[in-house]
Amino acid sequence: MPTPAPPDVPTILVVDDSQLEQRIVAKLLEPLGWRTTFAHNGVEALAAVARQAPSAVVTDVQMPHMDGLTLVERVRDKFPHVPVVLMAGHGSERIAVEALKAGAADYVPKQSLTHDLVPALDRVLSIRQADARRSRLLAGLTRRSSQFAIENDPCLVPPLVAMLRDDMVAIGLCDTPDATRAGVALEEALLNAMCHGNLEVSSALRENGDEAFHKLAAERRGQAPYRDRRVRVNARLVPGRATFVISDEGPGFDVTKLPDPDHPDYIPGPSGRGILLMRAFMTEVRYNSSGNEVTLVKARDSTTPE
Repeated sequence: MPTPAPPDVPTILVVDDSQLEQRIVAKLLEPLGWRTTFAHNGVEALAAVARQAPSAVVTDVQMPHMDGLTLVERVRDKFPHVPVVLMAGHGSERIAVEALKAGAADYVPKQSLTHDLVPALDRVLSIRQADARRSRLLAGLTRRSSQFAIENDPCLVPPLVAMLRDDMVAIGLCDTPDATRAGVALEEALLNAMCHGNLEVSSALRENGDEAFHKLAAERRGQAPYRDRRVRVNARLVPGRATFVISDEGPGFDVTKLPDPDHPDYIPGPSGRGILLMRAFMTEVRYNSSGNEVTLVKARDSTTPE
């Protein structure tokens, strides 16, 4: 068994055949005090994980000897508790989608590494650090229904997602890595309901970074009518299936204009990444006709033990 990294300081294994790209990632993580180790391809990465399990793996898609997609599949098979985040360069989006379906925890376009890599890793690592005592308590769960009406505060999203994720594991719906990916989908849906739905903040503001987007969202949390709107969550979990209905009180949108990740010409933009993750990690995703309610269904995978 590989030796785990100390839990207090994350160790990130960066897999890329370009030393320049390795240095770019390391520079982004250095201010956080995180440790970085390196591999030039998937073969080296698997050997490194076997020697000492990192907190997470960040990998390029296109590499010699073993590409990022194959690496995701091998890590999921041999080291299921080690999350993998993909760095997708332009032209690698289709492989990134396949890697998400194969078990990657998240992906970040290379052109937005500066803005998105650390938040993506933060999210994946926080999801991974589940409370062991709470997991023991939930081990006896056989059925669960819950309803929430939450304010438009992003700080409320991680604890809610953690609870729903732990419920999925406890009821035997999926294993921890699969629940982590489902948690990413839930987080995307909740943040979309808050920011795009209730606060009516457009993804177009993120074209040149996140500052304008977050500034407007912060302003509207204190303004009528946005501040009085709530995100409503209805969760129902039974053995073999979980259904999450997430609705907002905004004006909705034209669901016919949603990007289609399965289209050959699809390239994720600022507004497309969330729906891509939801569709990759959930069994079913559907919107109501007005676009202010999304239903996410997670069914038991045939490989998940009873």
